[in-house]
Amino acid sequence: MTPQTHTAEVAARPGLLTVVREWGRIGCVGFGGPPTHIRLLRDLCVQRRQWLDAAEFEDALAACNLLPGPASTQLAIFCAWRVRGSRGALAGGAAFILPGLVLILALAALFLSGSPPLWVKGAGAGAGAAVAAVAVQAGGGLIPASWHRAQDASRARWLVWLAAGAAAAASIGPWLVLVLLGCGAAELAAQRPGRDGAAAAGVAPVPLLAVGAIGGGVALSVAWVAFKVGALSYGGGFVIIPLMQADAVGHYHWMTGGQFLNAVALGQITPGPVVQTVAAVGYAAAGVAGGLLAAFVAFSPSFAFVLLGARHFGRLRGDQRAGAFLGGAGPAAIGAILGSAIPLARALTEPWQFAVLAAAAIVLLLLRRGVVLTLLAAGTAGLLVAVAGGPLPH
Repeated sequence: MTPQTHTAEVAARPGLLTVVREWGRIGCVGFGGPPTHIRLLRDLCVQRRQWLDAAEFEDALAACNLLPGPASTQLAIFCAWRVRGSRGALAGGAAFILPGLVLILALAALFLSGSPPLWVKGAGAGAGAAVAAVAVQAGGGLIPASWHRAQDASRARWLVWLAAGAAAAASIGPWLVLVLLGCGAAELAAQRPGRDGAAAAGVAPVPLLAVGAIGGGVALSVAWVAFKVGALSYGGGFVIIPLMQADAVGHYHWMTGGQFLNAVALGQITPGPVVQTVAAVGYAAAGVAGGLLAAFVAFSPSFAFVLLGARHFGRLRGDQRAGAFLGGAGPAAIGAILGSAIPLARALTEPWQFAVLAAAAIVLLLLRRGVVLTLLAAGTAGLLVAVAGGPLPH
C-alpha cells in the first residue's frame, strides 16, 4: 500500500460519532431480526459508504454464522471494527444493541409486573399465543439453505441432527447446548477433515458447563443462563428459547409460562437482536439490574469473538473443521427452533389462545405476512378478549 493510498483510506474512515449514529440508527429501525440487520448493514457499509467491499462483507457474514451466539450482532460489531478499529467495535456494537435493550426493559416492566392492567394482560396473552407459530416459521425458513449446503453423502446425518435438536428442545431444554455441541462434534468426526481440534470442539465447553452448577444466588444464575445464550448456542434467535424456558420457568421459577411467552413476543416486536429476550428474563429474575446483567453477559462473547478474532474471519470461512462442525450443529439448531414450538404451545392455557395460534400459523406460513404485524394483530385479539371479559391466563 502506498503512503498516498494509506492516507486516503485513513481520511475516509468515519469518526466515532458517525459510527454511533449509523449503528444506532440500525438498532432503532432493525425490526424483523437478522435478515433486516444484514440488509441494513450491507446497504450502509457496502453500497452507500463503501467502507467494505462485497466479498469481505460476505466472508464476515459466513464467519459469524460459524460462531455461536447472535450472528447479526457479531456482524454489526465486525463492520464497526472494520471501519474504526476496537473503539469502533465497542461503540458501534453498543449503539446497535442499546435502543432495543432500553425498549424491551421498559416493556418488561409493563408486561411482567406483578399486577399489570387488564388490557396489558390480554395483549400479552394474545401475542404470546402466536409465538409457537413464529418459531415454526423461523425454523422452516432456515431449512432450504442448510439442506442445500449439506453434501449428498451427509444428508442422512443432516436429518438425524435435525431430529435430535427438535427432540432435545421439546424435552430437555436445559441440556440442549450439549446436544448441539454433540451433533457438531459427531459430524466433524464423520467428515474427518482433520483430526486436530476435533475433540476440542465437543469437549472444550464442558468445563464451562460445570460453572453453571457451582455456587448459588440469583445474579450467578442469571449470568449462567445468559452465558449459555451468548456463548454456547448455535443458530441464535429462536434456538435460545428452549434454553431459557426450561431455566426461567421450570428450574428457577422466575416467571410463569405465560410471562415467558410475553417475553419472547417482546423480543420479536422490538428492534435489534432477538437475543435481547434474555434481558426480559433477567428482569423477571432481578429487576432492571438483572436485565442489564443478562444483556451484558449474553453479548460479551460476541464482542470478544470479534475483538480477538476478526483478523482471522477470512480464514475461518474456508476452515474445513469449522464448516464440518457447523454441518452438525447447524441442522440441530434448526431442529431446536422447530422443537421449541412444542413447549411454547404447551404453555397456552385458554381455548381462545389456541385459536389465535392457529390463525397466526395461517398468516405466517400460508399468507407469508411479517412477524411483527402478526404479533401485533394477535396482541390486539387478546386485548379485545380482555375488554370483553373473556378468561385470561393466570
